[in-house]
Amino acid sequence: MTLAQYIVTAVGLAAIAGVLWYFLFSRGSAVAAQQTGAGGVQEVRILVKGGYTPDTVVVQAGKPVRLQFYRDETADCSERVVLERFGIDQQLPAFQTTTVEFTPEQPGEYPFRCGMNMLKGLLVVEPPGERRAASSPHKFHDARRE
Repeated sequence: MTLAQYIVTAVGLAAIAGVLWYFLFSRGSAVAAQQTGAGGVQEVRILVKGGYTPDTVVVQAGKPVRLQFYRDETADCSERVVLERFGIDQQLPAFQTTTVEFTPEQPGEYPFRCGMNMLKGLLVVEPPGERRAASSPHKFHDARRE
């Protein structure tokens, strides 16, 4: 092989590694939902643009949750959000905010994704009254809000 072939091969392998890391291993910081209003609704705004920001949301079980997805793109992949455990499959119109509301009853970790299963996020449901660092194997940060 020539030097140019080695360089092209190395650049190709680096690109493959970068794509695999982005889709399989990169995680953002966890965001704890903020309680709003008298009803104690837990609310988080999520930007949809090549992924979910934040991609990990921490809420408490037994309290209503309001996720506000703002889709800042027209890519086909991001036109739906699916939270299978909660029976939610919601269309996300481009450049609009779409509200998804539900009440998680059981603590645990529940993935959410786009309709094509390429963009992924995680909903961490903690027991009522707790605010602690999540015990997930994912690399997100301490989600405590004092």
